[in-house]
Amino acid sequence: MGLPQINIAFQTLAVTAIARSARGVVALILKDSTKVTFDTRIYTDITQIDPLDWTATNLDYIQKTFAGIPTKVIVEREAVDAVDYNAALTRLTNKKWNYLAIPGILTADVATISTWIKTQRDTNTKTFKAVLPNSTSDHEGIVNFSTDDLVVGAKTYTTEEYCCRVAGILAGLPFTRSSTYFVLTEVESITETATPDADIDAGKLILINDGEHIKFGRGVNSLTTTTVTKGAKFKKIKIMEAIDLMREDIRDTFDSEYVGQVNNFYDNKVLFLTAVNAYLKGLQGDEVLDPNFTALAEIDIDAQELYLQSMGTDTSALTTAQLKEYNTGSRVFIKASGSPLDAMEDLDFTMLIV
Repeated sequence: MGLPQINIAFQTLAVTAIARSARGVVALILKDSTKVTFDTRIYTDITQIDPLDWTATNLDYIQKTFAGIPTKVIVEREAVDAVDYNAALTRLTNKKWNYLAIPGILTADVATISTWIKTQRDTNTKTFKAVLPNSTSDHEGIVNFSTDDLVVGAKTYTTEEYCCRVAGILAGLPFTRSSTYFVLTEVESITETATPDADIDAGKLILINDGEHIKFGRGVNSLTTTTVTKGAKFKKIKIMEAIDLMREDIRDTFDSEYVGQVNNFYDNKVLFLTAVNAYLKGLQGDEVLDPNFTALAEIDIDAQELYLQSMGTDTSALTTAQLKEYNTGSRVFIKASGSPLDAMEDLDFTMLIV
């Protein structure tokens, strides 16, 4: 049981990682005043949208989101007089999506949505992210979009309104490139920041004008405070995409192929680790992970020993091998290492003139 099927599942995930990374899902919450009564619409193509289902403003937001070529847009409808977004957030909790945007969000609600995303990621192990306007959340799950007055044709969009476009772009980018210097061809002008470097260091995703194009500055999220477990790499949107992809792939495969179906003893743990390591090796081959850095999943002996001690087991006389093989009930303790690859963004070029 297990090994061939699990290996095939993980190999498929590794082979399709690049394609899947470019086909993310955007969730939108829109307050809408049409008389159509529904909670959710799920679109996989822009042609599926019935213009009569939405106000002209909301229709434009959905179309702007699709311009980034996400694989799917989930739209949660709220009444215009709704006092919060709780109903929509509840519906989104058990759906699968990558980026959330709320184009009509009020400043007073930004912190609430930020807290919800943090809770989903830190407590509920979700991989949700949100593009929020001017949100100094200091968290890798929040993209702090901070450019205002985006002129597109005859309309000028606010920061809040254009978060949906940003979410669509981020969901549609593959691992083969970052959002840094991605050109928004439709944007004619913006309110330019006088301190782009400082803004980026403060965790702001901004647009810049290079004289020819309006484009993203460096592709960063709102994280500014680094720790031992969340280093500087966690500030990069591209890196977080790779980390979230691996978390989702490994967790989903474990849930579908192992939970409740496989007895929890050492040999079966080794089978699972063999499959995960083959998956990580596949990601190295696709240059999602650095092929020159060890990518390895193994039993977390320290965590396993702490668990055994908490259950009243005296581990002082156990060898490392015995700790690895000890019965841990229904719990499986795994740790892994890997180094996601970033894109080329910085050049130091020295030229000697003779």
